[in-house]
Amino acid sequence: MNPYVLLAAAILSELVATTALKLSEGFSRPLPSLGVVVGYGAAFYLVSLTLEDLPVGLVYATWAAVGVVGVATIGIVVFDESMDLAGGLGIALVVCGVYLLNVVSDASAH
Repeated sequence: MNPYVLLAAAILSELVATTALKLSEGFSRPLPSLGVVVGYGAAFYLVSLTLEDLPVGLVYATWAAVGVVGVATIGIVVFDESMDLAGGLGIALVVCGVYLLNVVSDASAH
């Protein structure tokens, strides 16, 4: 399977788990708490498969950066959190960094 598809699935699993973590209210709610455990378990398993084909630096940087952007977006959309100009600029820099690493840099597997 394409390692980038696996990485995307890992990121999606992490986003689900992190959202469930917020909803678990300190692990006091059973269903969201189960979502945390299953989501992070799936995320780490999928990342481990991705690492069979891609460099660890590229995988972890992409996973972390896209996770940050995704969680920030979920926070704004789902939990009505706010984002100021500096936060938006920071997110834009993260996106630029992932682009440079995956598309421009020789570190990528393209």
